Amino acid sequence: MNKLRHISVLLILLSACSCMKQQTENYYAKQEDAIEKFVQRNSPIRTVYNDGSVRIVVKEQYDTVFVQDTFYLANSKDSLAADGIVSFYYGGYTLSSGGSINVRSPFATNSRQLAESAGWELSDSTVFTIETLKLDESNLIDGLKKGLQGVRSGEECYIAFTGKYGFGSKPSGTIPAKSTLVYHIWVDSISNE
Repeated sequence: MNKLRHISVLLILLSACSCMKQQTENYYAKQEDAIEKFVQRNSPIRTVYNDGSVRIVVKEQYDTVFVQDTFYLANSKDSLAADGIVSFYYGGYTLSSGGSINVRSPFATNSRQLAESAGWELSDSTVFTIETLKLDESNLIDGLKKGLQGVRSGEECYIAFTGKYGFGSKPSGTIPAKSTLVYHIWVDSISNE
């Protein structure tokens, strides 16, 4: 009888865990829907999906190339490798379930202009410097690291990802747990050397 009781308790626990896992998967599926709405609203030049992260390219830098008496616009072919170095400015936002961000409420930025437009009190100007990091050695959250891979110099983009690839079930500062995050990125330069 004691064995039967233990099996019953085990089955109840397994059922509860399975139910919680399904709820979390449904929650992240709704976040993915919100990300797709965000993509559609931003009329991207191109959209890049990379293992849970979505990069929505809204501006690219073109080089002028002169060939046989004609000027052409050429897109930079160099893109950031998984172990490359990138320099960029950013603004971080939470994404609403309707697929929008409040550009007046970033949770983080290294852009003085963005901070001023959000009404932040600016007492320490040292935080407003370009971020430069080696992608494979950085402590970035997974969604941002995967989203930066492949960016090009001069590119402006948004990188969006679910809470699964962000801070997960733990809140971080003003960011609620399981939040869908969007980073507005202005890439200054990349190097793959």
